This record gives sequence, structure tokens and C-alpha cells, in this order.
Amino acid sequence: MALKAPGILTYMVSVILTVLALVTYFFGASIPLITGQEFWVLVIAQAILIFGCVMRGL
Repeated sequence: MALKAPGILTYMVSVILTVLALVTYFFGASIPLITGQEFWVLVIAQAILIFGCVMRGL
């Protein structure tokens, strides 16, 4: 199993989810579907990034 760089879309989705979760947690922003679920949003963002590095076509 060889790792590769993720696609730009996969990378950007991961970065956007990570930034939204961190802004919600540290600055108290109220973002629907993220407020109160910051940990799980970060887990999903990192899982997307990992799948982008492992699987072809993402």
C-alpha cells in the first residue's frame, strides 16, 4: 500500500472542517451541526484526509 498526496478537493474539505471546528471551540462561534460536536468534526476531517492519502481517486 503506497501513500499518495490527496487531491486538492479532499485536502480543502478537510482543512475547512478543521478550521470550522477550531473556530467553534476556541472562539465560541455558533455554527449549526458543529457546535457541541467539535471533536467528531475533527475526527471526520482527519479521516477524510487519511482516506484521501490511501485511496486512489479521492
